[in-house]
Amino acid sequence: MLMDAAGYRESLRAYQPRVFVGGQRVESVADEKLLLPGINGIGVTYDLAHDEAYQPIMTAVQGSSGKTVNRMLHIDASSSDLLGKLEAVRLVCKISGCAQRYLTHDAFNGILQATIRADANHGTDYTQRFLAYMHRIQDEDLTCGVAMTDAKGDRSLRPGMQANRDSYVHIKERRPDGIVIRGTKAIVTGAPYVHEFLVMPCRTHAKGDEDFALCCGVPCDAEGITIVARPAGRPGDPAAKFSAKYGQSTGAVMFDDVFVPWDRVFMAGETEEAGYLTTSYATHHRHSCIAARAGFGDLLIGAGALIVEANGLDADRHSHVREQLVELITITESFFACGVAASVYCSKDASGVAMPDAVFANIGKLLLATKIYDMHRIAHYVSGGLIVALPGPDEDHNPETAASLAAVLTGRPDIPYEQRAEVARFIEDLTVSKEAGWYSVISLHGGGSPEAMKREIWRNYPVMEKVALVESLLDRGVLADGSRVSKQPGRCCVTGCEVPERVTTQEAAE
Repeated sequence: MLMDAAGYRESLRAYQPRVFVGGQRVESVADEKLLLPGINGIGVTYDLAHDEAYQPIMTAVQGSSGKTVNRMLHIDASSSDLLGKLEAVRLVCKISGCAQRYLTHDAFNGILQATIRADANHGTDYTQRFLAYMHRIQDEDLTCGVAMTDAKGDRSLRPGMQANRDSYVHIKERRPDGIVIRGTKAIVTGAPYVHEFLVMPCRTHAKGDEDFALCCGVPCDAEGITIVARPAGRPGDPAAKFSAKYGQSTGAVMFDDVFVPWDRVFMAGETEEAGYLTTSYATHHRHSCIAARAGFGDLLIGAGALIVEANGLDADRHSHVREQLVELITITESFFACGVAASVYCSKDASGVAMPDAVFANIGKLLLATKIYDMHRIAHYVSGGLIVALPGPDEDHNPETAASLAAVLTGRPDIPYEQRAEVARFIEDLTVSKEAGWYSVISLHGGGSPEAMKREIWRNYPVMEKVALVESLLDRGVLADGSRVSKQPGRCCVTGCEVPERVTTQEAAE
């Protein structure tokens, strides 16, 4: 059953999580105004799955069940699936800024890959457990929060060496009927208004870290869980032209001796496979982040073009603003192109999951992580200083000032002051407000730091192939064994020369 946004919000009433926002206990998540923009953001993923124009990209058939599921819960099996996911995430994020739910998708794909590997290496039955869990989540159309980033404590020490073991979520006790876990996950997207938490490792592990090599599914209101969260967006602020409606809450989730039955445990002590889960999830998630920030770029491009017009300029005639808008378009579409390339050059392991190419996925994420600040700068350039100097919206209704402000702050005579002010405040909300700073930080650190992406690029890029190329040109007799796969034009991609099916949002709408 595919829920809509209203059904999703109503479904939250069936849970009673222990949530604190702004130092106050939240009695009803579904009715809490400080969380509503976040609920609205996830709601977009539910409503668009019912829109005939977008169903081709917002839904997909799950191969292991044969059922139609929301794209945010789907396992990718082909390049076409990855492209569909990329389009879907961009779509929901250009509406909501950050729809959050795509993290469930990324976790599902990484966990399935890791459990199949663990079963093959250790004779466990994790895959069977996980598939049963995943199919239930898909059937009920739920949203899972990814509880991955631990508090970490002293970052120079491994988890097993921490003075306070609770800085990482770990297995405290193993029982015949399940495990008891405790510790803190410090940054959980959408924590207050998800149905379940997927507890996952956040780093590679070594001998001595077995208790921390953990993956399991836990209801958000399981006994012993406390969620301490920030408000989502800027609800109730009349100047927040975007974030009053759409935003995102993040929370620290504390697990205080939480019992998890074995059928919800997907990894418990397998250090090598836990590390693989961390890196595979990171690749899936960075691929999704590319699309999410491309959606954010769409918002800035549209707002930038509108404010240029409202200011009385013409991008066709005024080259300085045109150049800036072209640069913004180039930044947005260049990292999105990396996402497309990562989809086309995908690979499959024993799980059958289509894994985005690690080099292109990490390059795309690295570009957006560092270029987000240039995107803000360009929006500031084309908009002018009005976005920070414009008086607040209360003055629009002040009989002593409103008329005078409207008279002098109008740009083009055919565009009313109210429209110019709305666009200016929209850009302010996205690029100058505290929410703007938040978008910058999640772009920089979400899915891993730039250093983590650089390591993955270096680890996966065929540098020695380039060395062999040059050495052969220098006539050093290098033997090409054919084992390397080139990403250069004219060479086959990993899955063969297959042109993937692709349905864009525009084609779907037509």
